[in-house]
Amino acid sequence: MAKVNTADVGFEKQIWNAADVLRGSMDAAEYKHVVLGLIFLKYISDRFEEKYQELVAEGYGMEEDKDEYISENIFYVPQKARWSVIAENAHKPEIGIVIDEAMRTIEMENDKLKGILPKNFARPELDKQKLGDVVDLFTNIQMKEQGDSKDILGRTYEYCLSMFASAEGKNAGEFYTPSCIVRTLVEVLKPYHGRVYDPACGSGGMFVQSAKFIERHQGKINDISVYGQEYNPTTWKMAQMNLAIRGIDANLGDFNADTFFKDVHPTLKADFVMANPPFNASNWGADKLQDDVRWRYGIPPSGNANFAWLQHMIHHLSPNGKIGMVLANGSLSSQSGGEGTIRENILKADLVECIVAMPSQLFYSTQIPVCLWFLNRSKKQPGKVLFIDARNLGSMVTRKLRELSEGDIMKIAGTYDSYVAGTLEDEKGFCAVVGMGEIEKQDYILTPGRYVGIAESKEDGEPFQEKMERLTGELSDLFAKSHELEDEIRKQLASIGFTIK
Repeated sequence: MAKVNTADVGFEKQIWNAADVLRGSMDAAEYKHVVLGLIFLKYISDRFEEKYQELVAEGYGMEEDKDEYISENIFYVPQKARWSVIAENAHKPEIGIVIDEAMRTIEMENDKLKGILPKNFARPELDKQKLGDVVDLFTNIQMKEQGDSKDILGRTYEYCLSMFASAEGKNAGEFYTPSCIVRTLVEVLKPYHGRVYDPACGSGGMFVQSAKFIERHQGKINDISVYGQEYNPTTWKMAQMNLAIRGIDANLGDFNADTFFKDVHPTLKADFVMANPPFNASNWGADKLQDDVRWRYGIPPSGNANFAWLQHMIHHLSPNGKIGMVLANGSLSSQSGGEGTIRENILKADLVECIVAMPSQLFYSTQIPVCLWFLNRSKKQPGKVLFIDARNLGSMVTRKLRELSEGDIMKIAGTYDSYVAGTLEDEKGFCAVVGMGEIEKQDYILTPGRYVGIAESKEDGEPFQEKMERLTGELSDLFAKSHELEDEIRKQLASIGFTIK
């Protein structure tokens, strides 16, 4: 049988559609943990079983030796936690208890997973018949026909994350950043090697995309060291599972914590810092951090944490490090609470390398327009900033959601690469390389539209006289139609005793 191209058949979508039918009345936020927890359990069980059969075939009796698995970064799965046991009990009343116990025993045998796995499958409100149906769904995934199980389940996990984000709407922002935004950050920064840090890591999307970038460029995932932090305890656990399923060894701290008040990587100097922190966060605790060493460029206002996040990231930057982060557009021009001064100081330190204005409607969770900030401690073009106005890129994939295509992402990344190489020519309406003197004249406001100008409109070749005759003719037809509709409305109103004066 020929190998199935899962990208073509939409394997992940098939899984989502089948699993979503089983959700019933359960909220997406609750059901998320059922599906993602089972995907993870299936993944580690499949990986274990593959290695188990290899050891059986070798004939040395080492198949139950825990070290044989740990040495190859495979989680050891005890007998009663293996998927075969889960599958056998799928339609028994105690299936929830069986899964919870499987999660507990796996945590006991694998230090990296302690306190991470969901263990609420036995709760009364979870329909056990539907739970059994979901177990059947994953039992029947034919990995041998679909390709590498790590890739399949990893992609399925990521796809389901995005679909849950869509279902949860405004509540999704804390755990999911749309992949096209993350891809853009990664393609610009190119984290081939070194320390990669995300101080607001959500479900770990920045790290997953970094790993994918390395794979696409025939690099080695072990060439990067991954560090992250997440405040929300549920999201922190989700990130741990997402990274584990991708085989990414990450240090997210021993617990979830507030990045501003409990920095779990206090001495870290990262080569690449990437983040999508909460937009315009207020009441973030500024009054308790007035003398913090991180506020080198100015004390951030208590009503908005944007420049607290930015300065936190600069603080953790290595001597040759780069930053790529998502911020609300207000960060480009705001003067309130000293933000203008902080922005000016960061610019005068010559850290800002590129600003990208992004299209609207990229997020499930908010309609706030956003931009990308790229900072670099060792700029190839000192004293200059690249401005890109990408607001016209992307296309609507639903009535409310826009996505950047692969071509859009590469256009932004390619523009940045040309700028770094010194070969970029300004493109009116899209990009411009601007010296610090011009930015100073604009009061250190960084809105790309101020610098790139307006694209010249293309002539359509239709003579002016002919165009006007055509347009006035069309307008005349519309006026006539309007009068017909007006007369009809008057007649209908008159028939029920009303007149328009």
